[in-house]
Amino acid sequence: MPQDTPDRDRIYIGGDVRGSVVIGNHNVTVSGGEPVQVAPERPAAPGPPADPLRAGDPAEVGGHRLVGRLGEGGMGRVYLGRTPGGRMVAVKVVWPRVARSPGYRQRFAQEVSAARRVGGFHTAQVVAADPDADLPWIATAYIPGPSLDRAVTERGPLPVAEVRALGAGLAEGLAAIHACGLVHRDLKPGNILLADDGPRIIDFGIARLDDRAGLTRPGMVLGTPAYMSPEQARREPVEAPSDVFSLGAVLAFAALGDDPFGPDGPETAPDRIAGLDGLPAGLRRTVEACLAPRPADRPGPRDLLAAFA
Repeated sequence: MPQDTPDRDRIYIGGDVRGSVVIGNHNVTVSGGEPVQVAPERPAAPGPPADPLRAGDPAEVGGHRLVGRLGEGGMGRVYLGRTPGGRMVAVKVVWPRVARSPGYRQRFAQEVSAARRVGGFHTAQVVAADPDADLPWIATAYIPGPSLDRAVTERGPLPVAEVRALGAGLAEGLAAIHACGLVHRDLKPGNILLADDGPRIIDFGIARLDDRAGLTRPGMVLGTPAYMSPEQARREPVEAPSDVFSLGAVLAFAALGDDPFGPDGPETAPDRIAGLDGLPAGLRRTVEACLAPRPADRPGPRDLLAAFA
C-alpha cells in the first residue's frame, strides 16, 4: 500500500509491488520499495467562450480550422479558429449580401491594411486575410477578454479607477492609429476588447486616411450614431479629433452604463452635457473636454494620457 510521505508529490510504494499502478489519473510503472515522483495534477485551463458551430457553418476558412462562434454583427460573423500550428485566432467572415455591396471589397482590403499598419500592440494583430475570396475574411490573433459593451452590460458601470485606466489605454491606442495617418471613425464599446494587459481597438472596417488626404467622398457617412462626432453625423470631413469625441462617449458609457446621447447620437440631444450629470467628479471634466462641439477645442490623445496618468 502507498505510504504517507512529507512530500505530497512523491509517493512511496513498499513491499514487493511491481508493475503498473494507477495514481490519480496517472498510470505509473513502479518497482517495490522505490519512491515514485508524480507531477501534481492541474485543472485544464478553461477554453475561450465560444458558442458551438451550427449546421451550415464552414469547417475551415483559409486553412484555419473553425471551432466555435464568437459573435456576429451587421457586417459578418466572427468565428473562433486555430491556425495550422494550433494558435487561436478570431476569423471574421462577411455576409454574402455585404460582399456583393458596391465598393465593399475595397473597404475590406483597407481594413486589413489599416490594422496591419497600426500593429498588434494596440489592436488585434492580423494573421491572414483574403479580400478577394467569395466571402472576404480576416483572421486576427484571438484576444482573451470581453468587449467593453459586453462587460458593462453584464456587470454594470466600471469603477472610476478602471475607467481612467481604460481612458489611458485607449488614448495610447488612438495616438498610434493617428500616427499612421488614420482615423478610426467607429470607436465604440463593441469595438474595444478588454485584454489583461490593456484595451485593444478592433474593427478598422471604415477607417480612412486623414480626410486632409482627400480620400473620402463628400456626403459619405459611416459609423455608429450613438458614438460619432457631430461633424461626422453632419457628413463633414473628419480628422483625428472625431475619434477623441467618440472616446469621450465611450468613457461616459463605461462610467454610466448607458449610451450618453441615446441610440441616435449627439446631434439629436439638444443639451449634450446634461446627459453627463451622473459622471463622477474624477472623470467629468476630461470627458466633457473630449465631447466639445468644436473639434479644435478637444484634447489630443497625448493630452488625455497626461490627464489620466
